[in-house]
This record gives sequence, structure tokens and C-alpha cells, in this order.
Amino acid sequence: MAGTGDIPCDFDAMRARARRRLPRFAFDFIDGGALRESALARNAAALDAIRLVPRVLTGATARDLSTVLLDRRYAMPFGVAPIGMANLVAPGTDLALARAAATAGIGYVLSTAGTTALETIAEAAPESWFQLYVGRDPDITDDLLRRAEAAGYPVLVVTADVPAPGKRLRDLNNRFTLPLRPGPGMALDLIRHPGWALAMATGGAPRFANLEAYSPPGSSTSSLAELMAGQSSARLDWDLLARIRERWPRKLVLKGVLHPDDARRAVALGVDAIGISNHGGRQLDAAPAPVEMIAPVRAAVGGAVPLIVDGGVRGGEDIMRCLASGADFVLLGRAFLYAAAALGGARGPAALIALLGDELDRAMTQSGCRRIAEIDGALLHRPGDSCGGPGA
Repeated sequence: MAGTGDIPCDFDAMRARARRRLPRFAFDFIDGGALRESALARNAAALDAIRLVPRVLTGATARDLSTVLLDRRYAMPFGVAPIGMANLVAPGTDLALARAAATAGIGYVLSTAGTTALETIAEAAPESWFQLYVGRDPDITDDLLRRAEAAGYPVLVVTADVPAPGKRLRDLNNRFTLPLRPGPGMALDLIRHPGWALAMATGGAPRFANLEAYSPPGSSTSSLAELMAGQSSARLDWDLLARIRERWPRKLVLKGVLHPDDARRAVALGVDAIGISNHGGRQLDAAPAPVEMIAPVRAAVGGAVPLIVDGGVRGGEDIMRCLASGADFVLLGRAFLYAAAALGGARGPAALIALLGDELDRAMTQSGCRRIAEIDGALLHRPGDSCGGPGA
């Protein structure tokens, strides 16, 4: 899809425009990773290293991009990852993302750290999923489960890779906190971005809306931020996951898995799908890229267990690379925030969904794939191969 009017034509253009439109501390919060950001770079580099061998004369004149995941059909094999503090881009970003995903028929996952209440999202986009952080307070965890079930969420995503907060140097260097406490540098940044500052002043600064029920009425943003910090906890273990499995009556995904043994154990416990993720490179900087772990995790759990991957995905060909590597579904986080910042409101997410779908469709055409199920390892070119993978 070529750029149309003021719509950026690719991921890099979306990111560049978001960088111009957001204050530095807000952009860095979205864009940054842990420590030296090696994992962040590795996520993208690992995808770049995957080669897809085109197939010719296939007559693939029509493609069907739809797929079935956890008993639900989606128009395309990708969706919006759980994103904390999405409304840091602009008030209403959570809702804009959920509505755009629902309109396009793709997946959307609301984070516990979202800035819109889970009940509001469920009403606006009933097929959304809910992501759960298991914090230090078991009563909060139990009540979040109760609320998600009552709101009708069909899928619960339990995040397992945040036993402690990641050390993100950009945030530390920017002195980024909630509530915002502008020093001289941040104040100058706000002056340079009056549109963002006005939107926050009129629409309200982002708050952890899903946790407001567990603080006294009128609690400050600072109090809610402290409560959210308690959601990063090492309390989640296999016994607690088993209790969540018993408690939750619908589909369950364990997200943040990289080790094959952990995936195997989760499936044995009754988890319905595995989310292969290193939290976008925001937790352990030495972690491998998720796409590198798809094959070993697939070998551990077999072909019947859905694998959902995220990390470093920047376009439709990256989605194709993940699917050819053995994933069933792909989530993107930062890309959707860049799009929302670049174009605002519903326009940005809708434009990105169209861009990703167009790029994936082109890649499928080049590869001779008519359906998502035809995207497999036969398309991969590995070092030493004389052509494609097995079956090429």
C-alpha cells in the first residue's frame, strides 16, 4: 500500500512521525527497552535474518487471510498486543485501538495496565481478550478474574515474564514517572509539543483504570502507580497458574514463554495456547528473540497447540516470517502506538491494519500461498540450503 495523502506508507514512516509528534519522554517510554536495548534490537534482527523463498507460476490470484484461533475466526492472523499506558499517546487510545481491531475483525488484548476500564472495552469491542498481571495482592487478582468473566472476555492472557519491573534506561534518564513531574527538560519538551500537552490537560492524564476499584475514591495517579507496581510480582508460580486454570472457565493463554520446557509444562497444566514473547525487549535484555524460539517450543508442545508470538514485528513480511517459522498468530504493540500517534484517533490504527494486511497479502502472492494454512517451513531459506526448506 503506497502512502495515501498524509498516511505514512510503512512502519518506519509511522514511527518517525510518532517521534515528531510526541514529547521525548512519551516516545521513549513506548520505543525503549531494557538496559542497553540489545533484546530490542535482536527482536528485529532475528526477523530480518529469516529468508522466504518465492514460488512462481502458482496462479495464486486470490488469497484468504482469515484464520481460526481458539475457536474464533479472525480476518487476518495478527492483532493488537496488550499495551500498558496506551493513553500516554492521547486520551482515548485504548478505545480507538479496540474499536479499530473490532471493525477490521482482528484480535485485541486489553492490558491490566490499560488506561481504560475492562468493562468499557468489553462493551465497545466484545471479542477483545483480557491480559492479567498476577500481583502481590491475591484479592485484586481474584477480583480482576471475576470482572473479566462477568464482562464476557472469551480469552484470558496471563503474563508470566514480569516477576520484577524491567530496568529501562531511557525512562530513568528522562526521569519519567507517574504522575508526570516535569523538571526543566520535560517542561521544555512539553512547550515544544503543545498539542500533546493540551490533549492531556483537557482529556486527562493516563491512569491505571483497571486498578481504580482497589484504591480509595479520589486516589491520586501516584497511588495508582504504586498499586500497578505491585502487579509486577514473583508470586506467580505453577501452583497459582493451576488455580487460575481451575478458576477461569474459558480459553487461557500463558504469555511470556521462551523455554520449551515451560511451554510443555503449561500445556500439561491445561493452558490452551502459548504466547512466545520477551515482553518487547523490555524485561531481560539478554533474552533471545521470540521468533528464534518458535521452532523449539513447537517441537516441545506439538502441532495442535496454538503459538502466538510478538516482538520486533514491523510489517506484513515479518508476520509472514513468524507464520512460516511455526507461529499461528502474531501480536504487535509498539507499531499500533506509533500509528495512533502518527495519525491520531481511529485513523492511525485503521491505517496500520490496512498496511499490514496489504503487505501480508503481497507476501503471500509472491510465495504462492492462497491461505494462511499454506504458510509453512517450506518457504524458509536456511543457511546451507540450495533452495527452500523441505517440500520446496
